[in-house]
Amino acid sequence: MNPISNIWNHPRTSAAGVLIGVITVAGVLSQQGVTLGNAGAGTLVTLLGAIATALLGLLARDPSAAPQRPLAAPPKIDRGSGQKLAAWLLVALLLPLPWMEGCSGTAVAQDIVNWTPALESAVTTIDSTAALLAPADAPIFSAATIGFDAASNLLVAQARAYVANPSAGVLAELQTQVIAFEQQVNGALLQAGKIVNPASQQHALAAIQAVATIVTAILALVQSVSSKAAVARMAAQSTIKLAAVKPYLSSTLAAQIVAAHYGMPVALAQMQVARTVQDQARAGF
Repeated sequence: MNPISNIWNHPRTSAAGVLIGVITVAGVLSQQGVTLGNAGAGTLVTLLGAIATALLGLLARDPSAAPQRPLAAPPKIDRGSGQKLAAWLLVALLLPLPWMEGCSGTAVAQDIVNWTPALESAVTTIDSTAALLAPADAPIFSAATIGFDAASNLLVAQARAYVANPSAGVLAELQTQVIAFEQQVNGALLQAGKIVNPASQQHALAAIQAVATIVTAILALVQSVSSKAAVARMAAQSTIKLAAVKPYLSSTLAAQIVAAHYGMPVALAQMQVARTVQDQARAGF
């Protein structure tokens, strides 16, 4: 096949491939500490990666949103080209964002703090969920979630302390607290899974998962600024693994929470949630 002709006939696919190449190379260079100079508060490498990702997003926009010129005859749809473009876009979405490599502790701490209103709201929902359960199931749920208020308050306080002072000592305290809360939530999921009444179990698991999703997001953020030794230590403290609670989790609900928080499409949030869970399981959580 003539490569020049292929580029001319399938410009969107070719452009997507070029942009993904830029994103991939930028990510690799960033991981290796190659900056190519500074650009504002970041580096030239991260700036190029960010611009390429933004252009890729524009390239993937819904073509129905753009004005269409009338055609004399319906165009022929190249299904193979469309499938290739979709595959390229999927690969791009699954790549780690290059500007997240080496993200400062202060920025991560602020992102954690930005999650705290949602966390406090989810814990408040926990407090009122027992009233929705069957009388025999409410005590099981209450016993499983009794420490959520205190754990949430401690995590919020540690996150704010880290924003004020992103030091190694404060980070270590934040690491300890997020793992303690994560383990508490995982234990609550296992207990809620023992509820026999289907309606009660559904209410209980949904309420706990809202907290679990946020704690998992915070854990991922903490993990991103932690050393390999610290991550290994956190994983060792995680005795109730994600694999044990996975049957009680809804990926759809988790994606909806993440999408609402970051203002992104649910489909993209689903892929990011899946990638985060996969990375944490690989790390030993």
